[in-house]
Amino acid sequence: MLTSGASAHNWAGNITFRAERLHQPASLDELRRVVAGAERVRTLGSGHSFNRIADTEGDLVRVDGLPRRVEIAPDGARVTVSAGLRYAEVASALHAAGRALANMASLPHISVAGSVATGTHGSGNARKPLSSAVSAVELVSPEGDLLTLTRDADPDRFPGAVVNLGALGVVTALTLDIEPSYEVAQWLYTGVPLDALSARFDEISGAAYSVSTFTDWHSGLGTVWLKRRVDQEGPGHPGDDWLGGTPVGEPWHPIPGMPAHHCTEQLGVPGPWHARLPHFRMEFTPSRGEELQSELLLPRAAAPAAFAALRELGAAFAPVLQTSEVRTVAGDDQWLSPAYGRDSVALHFTWTPDAPAVRPVIAAIEERLLPLGARPHWGKVTTASPAAVVAAYERFGDFAELLKAHDPGGRFRNAFVDDLLAAR
Repeated sequence: MLTSGASAHNWAGNITFRAERLHQPASLDELRRVVAGAERVRTLGSGHSFNRIADTEGDLVRVDGLPRRVEIAPDGARVTVSAGLRYAEVASALHAAGRALANMASLPHISVAGSVATGTHGSGNARKPLSSAVSAVELVSPEGDLLTLTRDADPDRFPGAVVNLGALGVVTALTLDIEPSYEVAQWLYTGVPLDALSARFDEISGAAYSVSTFTDWHSGLGTVWLKRRVDQEGPGHPGDDWLGGTPVGEPWHPIPGMPAHHCTEQLGVPGPWHARLPHFRMEFTPSRGEELQSELLLPRAAAPAAFAALRELGAAFAPVLQTSEVRTVAGDDQWLSPAYGRDSVALHFTWTPDAPAVRPVIAAIEERLLPLGARPHWGKVTTASPAAVVAAYERFGDFAELLKAHDPGGRFRNAFVDDLLAAR
């Protein structure tokens, strides 16, 4: 087991973790001893959160040193994976076996356990968050014991155990729903008027298996990214003059000026699901320290009002915005999922790495969108108070009771979680 007293940083470099010790156990027994001997312990995944959700002043644990597991069930409907694996690793193993996930996030370099614990998602009118694929959670409990919760055997607790903010235990493995492998072809349309995005949002978001729209909000135009599932929709595109936009004729990156070779193959070339559903290639390692991110998920019906508010604010936040992405997420039953109980529109913002300049802009956006029912993404920057965040999640009280039952001493909590619990 590797144990260090050195500091660690998140992927963006805006957070320095304050843990006294950083552990990377090589076995479950080593992990269990760390947990049982710690006063407070948190888990660090791939570090792709932009706030202090993973931080602690106690012990910080990485689980990517645990034995690698990718175990496909005999019926081919499920796979059990070790929590520290990244989606790129899981996807490659599944595809080699002729299996697939139904959904992926835009970046395949994020860890499986960290992604589902924070409610991370992809895009598509029928695509639920990544956590909805989870049918079993294996974790180490406060005393170092092993515990498994499943969708079928624990219906009263399981909806609170997947999107768990790292506060229920150290997750060691997850079982995910899978299906036969499939191909996807990507088409992009540039110059789509934002007036059309608002007026014909159902048509745009439903035009492919997965749809994203990128915009700066002040130019009045957007670029729509269609990911069409070949076995269901065919590899073609809607036409050369779709909604006033035109097909992009060369590889394109969502952030202006960035090299497009980092992105997954476009221009309608069919390819494996895991090489098309993410926006970025698995073999591309993203750089550090070049962005901050925030994201809000709202009821789908609030999309036109939210778009109008962002267009009003667009010129003001243009100097610090790299790009903004509009996605859709199907509603689910995970208590702390940002899409809990409602089909949602997700409004993502990639900012310059200038926190003092960015935070007032995020505050202005949240002032307009929180009254529309917005829920902040758990792993990204928000200026909303803990009370405002908790108020947006109607099942947070049930989650607090689940924590009280499973971790009454608060071994897996930190200041981030404590503030939320105190605000309810």
